[in-house]
Amino acid sequence: MRELAILTFQTLDGVMQAPSMPQEDRSGGFDKGGWATDYWPEVMTQVQREAMSEPYDILFGRKTYELFAGHWPHERDTNPVAKIMNHATKYVATNTMSDFSWAHSSAISGDVPAEIAKLKEQDGPLIQVHGSCDLIQTLLAHDLIDEFRLWTFPVLVGGGKRLFADAHALAELQCIKSDVTENGVVMGIYKRKR
Repeated sequence: MRELAILTFQTLDGVMQAPSMPQEDRSGGFDKGGWATDYWPEVMTQVQREAMSEPYDILFGRKTYELFAGHWPHERDTNPVAKIMNHATKYVATNTMSDFSWAHSSAISGDVPAEIAKLKEQDGPLIQVHGSCDLIQTLLAHDLIDEFRLWTFPVLVGGGKRLFADAHALAELQCIKSDVTENGVVMGIYKRKR
């Protein structure tokens, strides 16, 4: 049995849409993409140390997979993040995609929540979700998240896709680690109380 964790960057007002680039995700008319880039150097050092140092498999939504697959396979293993990303087993929640050119990638399709629950029952490393807002909503609705790895940036953007978009069942969490970067980004890692 293994656990599933989400790794999410969000604004102070809870928006997780398009932290990296203006064109990353313009759905819903979102024009504030790239809101996290001024904070990356400090934050990514902390993310690597706190959330990417142990082996894990990666679960992506289709759009996030396509974004990552357009970048990471072209980076050399001398980049520690590229090495992790390129060698990890990658699962993509999709019912429309069938071509996976990024090494160690495969689809999870059909009844995606049931398939992810089966994946969690197998032996293996932690399953970590990067980005993938729509997928996270599905995981929340089906109570499949064991750990929340959140980085909250001191930025307000107003509208956009939010981490907690809908009301969910009451869940108690325990903060197992927290920290603040010098540039004001708050890391909080929370585990479900079961």
